[in-house]
Amino acid sequence: MKSRIHPVSRPVVFRDRAAGAAFLTRSTAESEQRVTWEDGRSYPVIDVETSSASHPFYTGARQVLDTAGRIEQFNRRYATGSPAAGE
Repeated sequence: MKSRIHPVSRPVVFRDRAAGAAFLTRSTAESEQRVTWEDGRSYPVIDVETSSASHPFYTGARQVLDTAGRIEQFNRRYATGSPAAGE
Protein backbone atom coordinates (compact mmCIF):
# COMPACT_ATOMS: atom_id res chain seq x y z
CA MET A 1 0.00 0.00 0.00
CA LYS A 2 1.10 3.52 -0.64
CA SER A 3 1.84 5.53 2.47
CA ARG A 4 0.05 8.78 3.38
CA ILE A 5 -2.89 8.36 0.94
CA HIS A 6 -5.35 6.60 3.26
CA PRO A 7 -7.47 8.54 5.76
CA VAL A 8 -6.72 8.04 9.45
CA SER A 9 -9.16 5.70 11.18
CA ARG A 10 -9.80 6.44 14.86
CA PRO A 11 -12.34 5.50 17.55
CA VAL A 12 -15.49 7.65 17.29
CA VAL A 13 -18.77 7.59 19.21
CA PHE A 14 -21.94 7.75 17.10
CA ARG A 15 -24.90 8.92 19.18
CA ASP A 16 -28.47 8.31 18.03
CA ARG A 17 -30.56 11.23 19.28
CA ALA A 18 -33.91 9.54 18.57
CA ALA A 19 -33.22 6.38 20.58
CA GLY A 20 -30.71 7.74 23.08
CA ALA A 21 -28.22 5.02 22.14
CA ALA A 22 -24.50 5.44 21.50
CA PHE A 23 -22.01 3.23 19.67
CA LEU A 24 -18.22 3.29 19.87
CA THR A 25 -16.66 2.25 16.58
CA ARG A 26 -13.79 3.17 14.28
CA SER A 27 -14.33 5.81 11.62
CA THR A 28 -12.55 8.39 9.50
CA ALA A 29 -15.19 11.01 10.37
CA GLU A 30 -14.06 14.01 12.40
CA SER A 31 -15.88 16.06 15.02
CA GLU A 32 -15.01 18.93 17.35
CA GLN A 33 -17.45 17.69 20.02
CA ARG A 34 -16.17 15.13 22.50
CA VAL A 35 -17.81 12.79 24.99
CA THR A 36 -16.42 10.66 27.82
CA TRP A 37 -17.12 6.99 27.14
CA GLU A 38 -17.69 4.15 29.64
CA ASP A 39 -13.96 3.35 29.73
CA GLY A 40 -13.16 6.86 31.00
CA ARG A 41 -11.54 8.06 27.77
CA SER A 42 -12.72 11.04 25.73
CA TYR A 43 -13.75 10.38 22.11
CA PRO A 44 -15.11 12.54 19.29
CA VAL A 45 -18.90 12.25 19.06
CA ILE A 46 -21.08 12.45 15.95
CA ASP A 47 -24.85 12.84 16.37
CA VAL A 48 -26.98 10.88 13.90
CA GLU A 49 -30.73 10.96 13.31
CA THR A 50 -31.23 7.26 12.65
CA SER A 51 -29.25 4.15 13.56
CA SER A 52 -30.02 0.48 14.06
CA ALA A 53 -31.41 1.39 17.51
CA SER A 54 -34.18 3.58 16.08
CA HIS A 55 -34.68 2.45 12.46
CA PRO A 56 -38.06 0.72 11.97
CA PHE A 57 -36.51 -2.15 9.98
CA TYR A 58 -34.24 -3.17 12.87
CA THR A 59 -36.67 -2.45 15.70
CA GLY A 60 -39.53 -4.44 14.15
CA ALA A 61 -41.86 -1.44 14.11
CA ARG A 62 -42.17 -1.28 10.35
CA GLN A 63 -45.62 -1.30 8.80
CA VAL A 64 -46.71 -4.19 6.62
CA LEU A 65 -48.80 -3.17 3.61
CA ASP A 66 -51.85 -5.15 2.61
CA THR A 67 -50.60 -5.95 -0.90
CA ALA A 68 -53.44 -8.37 -1.67
CA GLY A 69 -56.02 -5.68 -0.99
CA ARG A 70 -54.11 -3.21 -3.16
CA ILE A 71 -53.97 -5.65 -6.08
CA GLU A 72 -57.70 -6.36 -5.81
CA GLN A 73 -58.43 -2.64 -5.68
CA PHE A 74 -56.28 -2.08 -8.78
CA ASN A 75 -58.02 -4.90 -10.66
CA ARG A 76 -61.49 -3.55 -9.74
CA ARG A 77 -60.58 -0.03 -10.79
CA TYR A 78 -58.92 -0.87 -14.11
CA ALA A 79 -60.76 -4.05 -15.11
CA THR A 80 -61.54 -4.04 -18.83
CA GLY A 81 -63.97 -6.92 -18.78
CA SER A 82 -61.59 -9.35 -20.49
CA PRO A 83 -59.39 -11.62 -18.40
CA ALA A 84 -55.73 -10.67 -18.19
CA ALA A 85 -53.15 -12.78 -20.00
CA GLY A 86 -52.22 -15.88 -18.06
CA GLU A 87 -55.51 -16.31 -16.22
